[in-house]
Amino acid sequence: MLYKLIYYFHTYYSFLNVFRYITFRTIYATLTALLFSLLLGYWIIPKLRELQIGQYIRDDGPPDHKNKAGTPTMGGSFLLVSIVICSLLWVEPSNLYIWLVLFVAVLFGGIGFLDDYLKMIRKSSKGLRVWSKLSMQVGIALFVGIVLYRSSGFDSRLSFPFFKNFLPDLGMGYLILVVLVVVATSNAVNLTDGLDGLAIGPIIIAFLSYLVFSYLAGHIKIAQYLQIPYVSGAGELSVICGAVVGAGMGFLWYNSYPAQVFMGDAGSLSLGAALGMIAVICKQEITLLLVGGLFVVEALSVILQVGFFKLTGGRRVFRMAPIHHHFELKGWPEPKVTVRFWIIAIVLALLSMSTLKLR
Repeated sequence: MLYKLIYYFHTYYSFLNVFRYITFRTIYATLTALLFSLLLGYWIIPKLRELQIGQYIRDDGPPDHKNKAGTPTMGGSFLLVSIVICSLLWVEPSNLYIWLVLFVAVLFGGIGFLDDYLKMIRKSSKGLRVWSKLSMQVGIALFVGIVLYRSSGFDSRLSFPFFKNFLPDLGMGYLILVVLVVVATSNAVNLTDGLDGLAIGPIIIAFLSYLVFSYLAGHIKIAQYLQIPYVSGAGELSVICGAVVGAGMGFLWYNSYPAQVFMGDAGSLSLGAALGMIAVICKQEITLLLVGGLFVVEALSVILQVGFFKLTGGRRVFRMAPIHHHFELKGWPEPKVTVRFWIIAIVLALLSMSTLKLR
């Protein structure tokens, strides 16, 4: 909205024309979100500590994590606030896609906030019941999918990397895809949030990737040249991606080892859902499996561990799941696990970029 106010005076001051460019607004959304996140964190973290809103550590978790008990949690709340405010400052408010992404992020953040709150007051790791949480997530994703499906100009075809002419039309089946992508990405990011700085690093990397994807998808000439689906208005999502990157860097300032605050479900669920929604709108749903490959592996490690445990009557594939705990128990220091996982996330993001030319 700030952008609209400033741009109003461009007829008097020609240099203000620069505010109409998505690239310029994305840069400033990133910088303002970084500043907001740093300032909010500086103010809120001591308040969380005063209110004794501390992290509960499971008894069956890695032994080294016991010293994390009591570290302020629910930090994802100020992260989400920074993203929403700074996005609204710099986006084109008439763009439907902007509101859909922010709607999903805020409601999934609300589910995560409630889950964090219940864990805090009960002093247990239970929180919301799994099926209650999933049903709310599916309901929100389905609603947004219907709005997107009924919007003008929406294309229900599915784009595949490496295949420029293979675009199967899913029709109403696209709603199922929206639900799967949004809900799965949200929970996969949530499972990754287990070490200091572990989740927010790959989140920043993934949103940087989709900053590029959304800009290219919304630029008709570049989209035609790369032979990727053109989505009118998708370029504005670059601004939100920039805000996430900036706010994420601000949060990482406090979440890096040793963490002063944890993200909690309020942050991980909302950011994962927003990432999934952006992937759907940009027609890069399949590419998300590569961009977010680290999140996929983390989620699969839990599924494999639980399934194998039940089938074999107590045997395990990993020492502990999610897989980052497996490497911890093998003797890797926590910062080493985090940085190596970041490196993997960067490699996967670069590979995903290469698919733009391999069609």
